[in-house]
Amino acid sequence: MELIAVFKALGNQTRINILIWLKEPHLYFPAEELHNYDANLGVCVSDITKKTGLSPSTTSDYLSLLQKCGLIEATRAGQWTYYKRNEGAIETLNKLIQEAF
Repeated sequence: MELIAVFKALGNQTRINILIWLKEPHLYFPAEELHNYDANLGVCVSDITKKTGLSPSTTSDYLSLLQKCGLIEATRAGQWTYYKRNEGAIETLNKLIQEAF
């Protein structure tokens, strides 16, 4: 895990919010609004885009950055991409922070 990349990704409130939303999607995304929600897949990019209020390209860039540093995982299903947190990476980050600071 590259800490500089992780901290860069966490240097934006919307990207932090995405991680918070993906931790417990049922609290942040009303069930009737979710596109084919499946806990194993995660939340559809279109639902995340609606929640951020940003353009699809900006949301996609944010998700890509979070994925590149390992904090989220993407799964493609047909024409849709779904995102969920990488809990193992987040736990590793938590341990690294506790040890370093």
